[in-house]
Amino acid sequence: MIFGSVCSGIEAASCAWHPLGWRAEFLSEIEPFPSAVLAHHYPHVPNLGDMTKFKDWPDAAIDLLVGGTPCQSFSVAGLRKGLADPRGNLMLTYLAIAERYAPRWLVWENVPGVLSSNGGRDFGTLLGGLAELGYGFAYRVLDAQYFGVAQRRRRVFVIGHLGDWRPAAAVLFERESMRGDSAPSRKSREGIAPTLSARTKGGGGLGTDFECDGGLIAGTLCSDSHPGGYSGQDAYTNRLVAHSLRGEGFDASEDGTGRGTPLVPVAFDCKSSGQNGFGIGEIASTMRSMGHSNSHQNGGGHQAVMHDSAVRRLTPMECERLQGFPDDYTRITVRGKPAADGPRYKALGNSMAVPCMAWIGRRIQLVDDLISMEIAA
Repeated sequence: MIFGSVCSGIEAASCAWHPLGWRAEFLSEIEPFPSAVLAHHYPHVPNLGDMTKFKDWPDAAIDLLVGGTPCQSFSVAGLRKGLADPRGNLMLTYLAIAERYAPRWLVWENVPGVLSSNGGRDFGTLLGGLAELGYGFAYRVLDAQYFGVAQRRRRVFVIGHLGDWRPAAAVLFERESMRGDSAPSRKSREGIAPTLSARTKGGGGLGTDFECDGGLIAGTLCSDSHPGGYSGQDAYTNRLVAHSLRGEGFDASEDGTGRGTPLVPVAFDCKSSGQNGFGIGEIASTMRSMGHSNSHQNGGGHQAVMHDSAVRRLTPMECERLQGFPDDYTRITVRGKPAADGPRYKALGNSMAVPCMAWIGRRIQLVDDLISMEIAA
């Protein structure tokens, strides 16, 4: 299958679809660093530059047009000017390019905020434009964490097929994964058992979680069985919840989670760093078990608390892995020197997740092959 790519970035589409035997006819990118990455990896594919100049582009026969137009005007973390923003207006330019080249397949990607931008009218403009061009379409929100990468990255994908909506729906929706119309139960279901609550000291009258104000999260089990000490679980005040990794470049305004604390992993250990205290950064002593009353624990049950500690930022290679790119994919030479980390972070953060694109490509190939078989029969 031959495809054209606009708003190409560092070209997640080519990285995902080349293993399928697909070939890019043209790319379109204006940012200097992503353009350098494209020239490094795909030197024989022309980069046509500014997509608004598409009327000057050469004619080409393509089977598919893919693009993820800028998301800043639709993101809930931005000003949300929608189509009033020149960047948001590139969505209409995408439609104009589709009209010119008339591929039988379309793939368009953006942030979930596009669904509610301008009360949903901006997204409706896209869908209405597709219908006017003769495309049937389907759309779905896909989360990259379910495609094998360590980040939560929800994105809207619109698939268009010239003349019929059913092939587009067959690409995005898997019948086996849907709930369906289940038969009603023949008897009432039993109530759900409440979660047992945890206390850090013996005694007290704390009941089940249904009787508590606010939800309780099950604590981490420890090896502390002392009846007068800790209860064997970590303290439930100010729990530490692990966030998913995120690589979105400088702007960090794509998924609407805000501009607060970076979502990065933290690992720590604890040991006595004073006579009776426990500190961070030392190795905890080995737990032991004895059978007499004088036994004491050296490792179990110690609570570790981290306050205002700094953590390192993710490396560019880790961000490449978060997006499903090969290691050092963006580690190119620029003006005779290795590329700086900043442009690499930005380019990776603005890209699509390669595993998501690979899944979409496989689905399109499957449906396209089935259509060809039906026509041949």
